[in-house]
Amino acid sequence: MTPRRRPAIAALLLALLLPAVPEAAERAVVTSAHPIASAAGKAILDQGGNAIDAAVAVQMALSVVEPHASGIGGGAFLLLWDPARPAVVRAFDGLASQPARAAISISYEADGSRLPYERVENSGRSVGVPGAVAMLAELHAKEGRLPWSALFAPAIRAAEDGFPMPPYLHHALVVVGAKLKDPALRAEWMDADGRPRPLGTIVRNQAQAASLRLIAEKGADALRQGELARAIIAAVTSDEAAPGWMTEADLAAYRPRERDALCAPALGHRICSMPPPSYGGVVTLQILAMAGQHGIASLPPDSPAAAHLFLEASRLAYADRLLHIGDPDFEQVPTAGLVDPIYLRQRASQIRADAVIPKVTAGDPPGRRADIVPSEPGSEPTTSHLAIVDRDGRIVSMTTTINLYFGSKIAAGGFFLNNALTNFSAQMRDGQLAVNRMMPGKRPYTSMAPTIAFDAAGKPVLAVGAAGGVRIPSYVAQAELGVLAWGMDIGAAMAQPHWHNANSQSEVESETPAVALQDALRALGHQPKVQAMQSGLAGIARTPAGWVGAADARRDGAAVGD
Repeated sequence: MTPRRRPAIAALLLALLLPAVPEAAERAVVTSAHPIASAAGKAILDQGGNAIDAAVAVQMALSVVEPHASGIGGGAFLLLWDPARPAVVRAFDGLASQPARAAISISYEADGSRLPYERVENSGRSVGVPGAVAMLAELHAKEGRLPWSALFAPAIRAAEDGFPMPPYLHHALVVVGAKLKDPALRAEWMDADGRPRPLGTIVRNQAQAASLRLIAEKGADALRQGELARAIIAAVTSDEAAPGWMTEADLAAYRPRERDALCAPALGHRICSMPPPSYGGVVTLQILAMAGQHGIASLPPDSPAAAHLFLEASRLAYADRLLHIGDPDFEQVPTAGLVDPIYLRQRASQIRADAVIPKVTAGDPPGRRADIVPSEPGSEPTTSHLAIVDRDGRIVSMTTTINLYFGSKIAAGGFFLNNALTNFSAQMRDGQLAVNRMMPGKRPYTSMAPTIAFDAAGKPVLAVGAAGGVRIPSYVAQAELGVLAWGMDIGAAMAQPHWHNANSQSEVESETPAVALQDALRALGHQPKVQAMQSGLAGIARTPAGWVGAADARRDGAAVGD
């Protein structure tokens, strides 16, 4: 028996990777994209920790067991609701940011020549200043209960002792494993012929275990100065594809932001999400409000009429996101106007039951700028979501990312660095500014959309979010519809066949009943494309029996509760 293959351990851990059924609990639930991460959060709650403590433990474990989607080298958004302040939803922004060096685009060299995008997206040039750890550390310092250092033990144990190769990591390695720039991690996860090691193989990450110990000891300062900070800068600036511009001063200067959560009425509920620089929150709330105004709750959830209405509302919402959304610390963003009920009624009036809108353009919400042009679509196909309710009723809904699979493909200290700067747009088009253009210290817009929904009495009833890049708002909105409009349990809401249209082409999820909607959608003017959709939803919902958690069976998630 080799150290890499321990059948008893592998069998035990692989049992955790079976598709998760909803987990009911009177008091506490943790759900995330991996059972080891969910168990890490639950262990912290069992030790007397609160939802913030558990979120730290879950994120650190995800950095180990889902390294292609999120981690120490990435950014995150977090919503927090506390029953001690029931009218307030707090929103925390730990998104990766542009280094201080100014640039028109990460694709351009100093001499004006342009590098191929495929080269730049997997390079040091694409790495933003990571913010997830800083955000969690600042929030923990204010609201955490257990010592910071106590929250890292599950992640360190998984990194040192190993965990079985899960399906989603295996899939990511099949897709981009050959591009990983860390020889040690490539050798750990892949064989000599460049194939991912078989499912269930015990894999480790000793380098990340050492990094986690440093962060446990020094907090976010471990990423701002010292050996880990130097390792990050060395990896970014020495990359051969396109050296990055980040400096230790950028790492030291990074600070998370606390923002006002974006809340709006929809489906008879108050739904809160992230404000800009998230466009995901705006798009999700717009879809739900406009679809709700057209009576989607009364339509069968698997009907062509419901799919058509959802897709048309999505087209309108996604058109707004390209023109109006950017970092509000740098740009005038009409956030309130974009979810204004009067504005959304005007937008929704374009939707017809018998045909698609011929051409959808961005609207004119109150407070919009007149001197801007649409930004370019961004990337982010991976990402991860976690949702937690603790025994005191606090709720965390957090979405976290390193952007593409394994981010920039560059590792430092055993974790992968994001390529979030690929989410910025070109500076100008036709002589006018793009709101999502690059600027020193700025954060690019993002599709991440953690949400918390409240009933008419102000009680939280649902917290949900998703992975999946540009499709995240569609996934989240459809899950919200399932629970709030169609009366589904949260597991069934997540399992619904997906629909999506980012104001381009309508998509229906492959290998699901949604494929059968194609002819009916074509008759209405859609040109549907059958598309695989790995949504990675995770969430919790209140029921008469208590909170229920569920994780999307399309990925490796699990819910764990009392």
